[in-house]
Amino acid sequence: MDSGISFSWGQVITKLMAGESLAEEQASAAMIEIMEGAATPAQIAGFVVALRSKGETVDEVAGLVRTMRSYAKTVEVEGELLDTCGTGGDRTGTFNVSTAAALVCAGAGAKVAKHGNRAASSRCGSADVLEALGVAIDLPPEGVAACIHKAGIGFCFAPVFHPAMRHAATPRRELGVATIFNFLGPLTNPAGATRQALGVADPRMIDNMVSTLGRLGSTRVLAFHGDQGLDELATSGSSQVVEL
Repeated sequence: MDSGISFSWGQVITKLMAGESLAEEQASAAMIEIMEGAATPAQIAGFVVALRSKGETVDEVAGLVRTMRSYAKTVEVEGELLDTCGTGGDRTGTFNVSTAAALVCAGAGAKVAKHGNRAASSRCGSADVLEALGVAIDLPPEGVAACIHKAGIGFCFAPVFHPAMRHAATPRRELGVATIFNFLGPLTNPAGATRQALGVADPRMIDNMVSTLGRLGSTRVLAFHGDQGLDELATSGSSQVVEL
């Protein structure tokens, strides 16, 4: 894929280090370089650290998300779909709330396209929970669509649907800190779910994530951030909720 604009990692990272924000097209061009495997681990790490230090804007997040979606394998299902997904990263050791919520929503009659992965910082991720329950977590798009049609819920395992993200795996693992990559997964549902219950561990990102979903076609979003950095509603203390 060609962004159609001239691109230089040096120029982009220098701009971010100076505290200047990227246009959506520039962020998209950076993501194309990453998705195509044209960026080195050092370039990827420099980019995401500089972006995180400056603070991500809606334009930047939207550019990254739009491009990541364009490289994803997609699930074709008619009708409105719901995703329940969190950013993770709260490091509190809570159980996997989003998967339980997805099952409850499906039982109540919603069509759910659950997007998720294995645990990164938590005790268990969505994939770990479902695998322990005997679910085939690595179904292709047609299999996920069949599950949604027959059972009202299907699981989109992130590595299956976002294979191009493998190019960012090494810097993500070696950096060991939260970057924009932690926030892209919940914004890139492979089935194009337009309704979402979204948990956000970083309160600085909650408005930007909701605004990005609205810009890219979501019709109904409830985003949650709980006290002590939870990416879900807190059962003790206060919670922030942003609605679209």
